[in-house]
Amino acid sequence: MPHPRPLSYSECTALLRSGVAGRLALAAPDGPHIVPLNYSVVDSAIVVRTSPYSLLGTHGRGAMVAFEVDAFDAASRQGWSVVARGRAEVVREQVEVDHIRAVWEPQPWASGGRALFLRIPWSELTGRRLGSEPETTPGHARHTA
Repeated sequence: MPHPRPLSYSECTALLRSGVAGRLALAAPDGPHIVPLNYSVVDSAIVVRTSPYSLLGTHGRGAMVAFEVDAFDAASRQGWSVVARGRAEVVREQVEVDHIRAVWEPQPWASGGRALFLRIPWSELTGRRLGSEPETTPGHARHTA
């Protein structure tokens, strides 16, 4: 049976940059929520686009959140998981939005308006791998910004 091993900071950032979709966990007045969404990584922050009136747009502003991206192969019992934690902040300045668009703009998959950019600079980044080092899975297109 494979043993999990912690990932280094550089391995975590590389895997985080290799993904296109993950899950964001946040607390709301009615309890915890996990929101699947697509994302980008710009500088040392995760960037997402959402509606100002969505769960994330309403309760994510200024909140401590956790974001996870992972890949698993059930047949071989191997995979990896990276979790970033930080305080979500609204990107308000146009120069910052322009920078995000120039580096790697998140492209929402869901229909509807997604005009609010939230940035999550991570204060903690951890990960672990189980088994050998598999290639990134289909759907995980490495971005090297």
